[in-house]
Amino acid sequence: MSKKRVLVTGGLGFIGSHTVVALQNEGFEVVIIDNLSNSSLDVLGGIAQITGKTPEFENLDLREKEAVKNFFEKYPDVEDVIHFAASKAVGESVSNPLLYYENNISTLVYLLQELNKKEKSNFIFSSSCTVYGQADKLPIDEDAPVKPAESPYGNTKQIGEEIIRDTCKIASGLKAISLRYFNPIGAHPTAEIGELPLGTPQNLVPFITQTAIGKREQLSVFGDDYPTEDGTAIRDYIHVMDLAEAHVVALQRLIQGKERSNYEVFNLGTGTGNSVLEVIKSFEKVSERNLPYKITGRREGDVIAAYADTNKANDVLGWKAKRSLDDALKSAWKWQQEVSKKETEEN
Repeated sequence: MSKKRVLVTGGLGFIGSHTVVALQNEGFEVVIIDNLSNSSLDVLGGIAQITGKTPEFENLDLREKEAVKNFFEKYPDVEDVIHFAASKAVGESVSNPLLYYENNISTLVYLLQELNKKEKSNFIFSSSCTVYGQADKLPIDEDAPVKPAESPYGNTKQIGEEIIRDTCKIASGLKAISLRYFNPIGAHPTAEIGELPLGTPQNLVPFITQTAIGKREQLSVFGDDYPTEDGTAIRDYIHVMDLAEAHVVALQRLIQGKERSNYEVFNLGTGTGNSVLEVIKSFEKVSERNLPYKITGRREGDVIAAYADTNKANDVLGWKAKRSLDDALKSAWKWQQEVSKKETEEN
């Protein structure tokens, strides 16, 4: 029996590309939709280098309803969708909320409208721990209250989950899982794919690696006056390959009919919180170089601490993060060196 064909939206992005690799390694056929607004076509070659197989690729914008409809007419056998395509920078969402509401909400609606026409379909949603806002207690489990979002980005994830839940209530054939990620970092161990932010990075680790390679003068640490042991914010940093493998496990759960209800939610993290300064120290250890950094003011929309209670993902989903913070930072550094080498060769 030939394996099912899975649609991965935003499949050339950071988490999407690693998930495509994990899917192909499990024998799935993959078709990617990406509009290349925050990714590069080169990633397709990186995926092929790792798996020996180039996934099908459609360059289209999911905000165009007709284009989404046409896609499903062209690929009528696609019943399984993993949806990553979204804008994801907290700071940018504060300054440009309408872009985020259009890009993150309308695209989700158009996909679900098409899936709702099918007799059966499975949908995995790329959600975020930002839905919890400033948590009352740590670690954060799936029953923690979803509080008013700290940013429009976080709000789009909350609204997205509500849209999926409401659709699952009335859609007879649709099953869905929302995966609430904590902080994905790292790269594939081959350094063929990794996190490739266009312009100024919005996440800590690319900023660290770009500073270490000399692309940036110094790293800014946003606030050292938080009520934490060293004063810097705490996050749950999860290796992107662990995260990618969780998507495959979640999809197989729906395909095999193991779900307890037709809409489920899981946290994806390591269960351990690390402060910004701990991440810097870990990076300095694995890269054997000192990192220049300065302390600046807190960043709008940032919470003090967030790390996952992973019991539900471990016990119910049957998935557990295996790779360490050092592993993740080592792979991110190897990837950065590879990117810089290619940039030097091109210039």
